[in-house]
Amino acid sequence: MAETNLTTQADLVAQSIDFTEQFTQGIQTLLNALGVVRMQSMTSGSQIKIYKSEVTKVDGNVAEGEVIPLSKVTRKLANTLTLSFKKYRKQTTIEAIQSAGGITPAIVDTDNKLMREIQKDVKADLFGYITKADAAKTKAEGADFQKAMAAALGQLAVKWEDYDTQTVAFANPLDLYGWLGNQVINVQSTFGLQYLKNFLGFNTIILTDAVPAGTIAATVADNINYFYAPISSVGALFNMTSDETGLIGVTHDAVNNNLTYETVVTMANVLTTERLDGIVLSSIKAPAASTK
Repeated sequence: MAETNLTTQADLVAQSIDFTEQFTQGIQTLLNALGVVRMQSMTSGSQIKIYKSEVTKVDGNVAEGEVIPLSKVTRKLANTLTLSFKKYRKQTTIEAIQSAGGITPAIVDTDNKLMREIQKDVKADLFGYITKADAAKTKAEGADFQKAMAAALGQLAVKWEDYDTQTVAFANPLDLYGWLGNQVINVQSTFGLQYLKNFLGFNTIILTDAVPAGTIAATVADNINYFYAPISSVGALFNMTSDETGLIGVTHDAVNNNLTYETVVTMANVLTTERLDGIVLSSIKAPAASTK
């Protein structure tokens, strides 16, 4: 008869399943909040192209009878990303497991901390492109948080006039709460982020300190893409647990040659935007001081 509380292979698989489900549910909830419906499966090594538009506008003052010179809009490649596997590994010693009081605090709790760090990598891809200053992005400004949001919304309405899509804003929480004062709002959370639904004209507002204070970034759901290489086709070779989507692969193993317990995680995904000119950067400009 097996000893009481013996950790078995079934326990290890259950931990891998739990890790996989938590990550997958988190990313899907985030994409739903953003209004993103496109999850594009690709092979590892595929290239993802980011575009920008350059406009050459000529002088519109044309004399009577003269030929009107051409203005030109060119769609140019701004950047190319490569979809590649990211790999993470964590080991816990037998001493750490024993002193922590068992597998839950030593393994499961530290796995959750590892997951939060992996989530940061996924979000960094998106925030890097959304918030970075770029001449190709559309500019706007407003005298306070609400007016800067309205200016961004107006620019999106022009840029994406022919699209029936959801609007998404990214704002620093200090800017929002500084403007709100004591007003109570309903904030939800997912994937380590706070967000609001249907507020100030936007379908979703993501709150993150990745956005510099004084700036609001905005785009539409049609401009955000989630690319991934399914791990399910190759994960079985390494005894990895995944779900039907294959967004992430996880395995837990005992390493007997040094008496440690190992967590290995891998995934290949990029959450990014397609068009730089489809992003609006709206600045919060304080009104000029009165000279009276």
